[in-house]
Amino acid sequence: MIVLNSDLAIKDLVDKRGAIYSSRPEAYIAQDILSGGLRVLFMPNSPNNAWKMVRKFLHQILSVSAARTYIPYQDLESKAMLLGFLDNPNDFIDHLRRYTASLTTQMTFGFRTTSIHDTRFKEAFDIFDHSSELIASRTAAMLDLVPALRRLPDFLLPIKRIAKEVHRKERKLFQNCFFSIKQQIRNGTSKPCVCVDLIRMQERESFSDDLGAYISGSVLQAGSETTASILVGFVQAMVIFPEVARAAQAEIDKICGDRFPDLDDLPHLPYIRACAKESLRWMPGFLLGIPHAVTRDDTYMGYCIPKDAIVIMNVWAVHNDPKRHPDPRRFEPLRYIDDHQTSIDAANNPDATKRDHFVFGAGRRRCQGMHIADRSIFLAISRLLWAFDFGRVVDPQTDEEKIPDMNDLADGVMSLPNPFPANITPRNSYKAQCLREQWAEVSKLLDQEAQWRTAPEGLVLGGEQHEPSSE
Repeated sequence: MIVLNSDLAIKDLVDKRGAIYSSRPEAYIAQDILSGGLRVLFMPNSPNNAWKMVRKFLHQILSVSAARTYIPYQDLESKAMLLGFLDNPNDFIDHLRRYTASLTTQMTFGFRTTSIHDTRFKEAFDIFDHSSELIASRTAAMLDLVPALRRLPDFLLPIKRIAKEVHRKERKLFQNCFFSIKQQIRNGTSKPCVCVDLIRMQERESFSDDLGAYISGSVLQAGSETTASILVGFVQAMVIFPEVARAAQAEIDKICGDRFPDLDDLPHLPYIRACAKESLRWMPGFLLGIPHAVTRDDTYMGYCIPKDAIVIMNVWAVHNDPKRHPDPRRFEPLRYIDDHQTSIDAANNPDATKRDHFVFGAGRRRCQGMHIADRSIFLAISRLLWAFDFGRVVDPQTDEEKIPDMNDLADGVMSLPNPFPANITPRNSYKAQCLREQWAEVSKLLDQEAQWRTAPEGLVLGGEQHEPSSE
């Protein structure tokens, strides 16, 4: 196993030598048992599987131009999230998860996740949380290191039995969504979404329904889990470091005043943009990235790297390198105050020291939805700071403030904070009323079931471009 602990090593190997560093190692629990060999994230780079086909498809639906057409979805869902914070602030983690989940269910399957109590929403996140714990377990690592142990019966290896059950639930969830779109296509009632395009590609490429369900399900998970965990980390940072929230609010008040922030404000809010970058660094999602595998022998700095070696990008170590980021556990947006790069600009920068973060991976396996994630994070952060104060809860017994522990993370492969207390209140009554008015206006785009009446203008999904609605 090769562990890359520096930005330069990641750039030199995973980026510059991507032709041989873009495969995946065998992952018995993660891919074989939990995913039935179908999860795109863990697929090896092989001419005998669908990874290259899927990569090309994802590039089309997540390109820079395609990402712009999803902005109306992001705008509406962020306003729904703010209303949730206003009405039920104690459920803020669920509201953040619903925000990212609804954006991806709308993009992928053509329906909004309208409530934090939605059964599919709860099931999807329960499955992910459980899968994350299983993948990160010592037993999963042992089964990869000692394959002979895999022959043990399930009663001696309970992780296999549990993983099979989680896979059964996940497969059923993904298939239900996938087959529902197929039925809608037959009925002529389908809405523009990624899954419609995927099914049309299936007609050309003749891949299985199981693979189709997992491709669409992978888009759903990738688009919601990482962004949600980063935003939860951001809220925690605002509670721990109130001086950052005050500085950010001062900038928003100066630029926006009583006006609701939007994406046009991004160039004029350097501190907010820096807060978004610092959120990605401070709580980066996958702590160790997703392992890569080398497809032929290589050498680097005098070291031999054999074929099939596992390569780990230690994202946490790079993000917390004090030489790269002094006082790394402090949430300090000023690190990025002069950095005007988008995530993809930074990833493409030939100078490894200029890359802002490694949340979205590197090389040919890096996330292709960076543009969408950048916008979702900026909209959430700017609007939350415009509307709300993030205070600390006071312990009624000791009369002392409860400061969240930034090192108290959930078990699993993600850097997701465990639930923590926060006193979230609207900054004033005008802003609270403005949130309700904003939602009342944007909800006119929705029908009685809180689903989109028509596709947003310019959306190119489902094989056609959609013109503005006359309604």
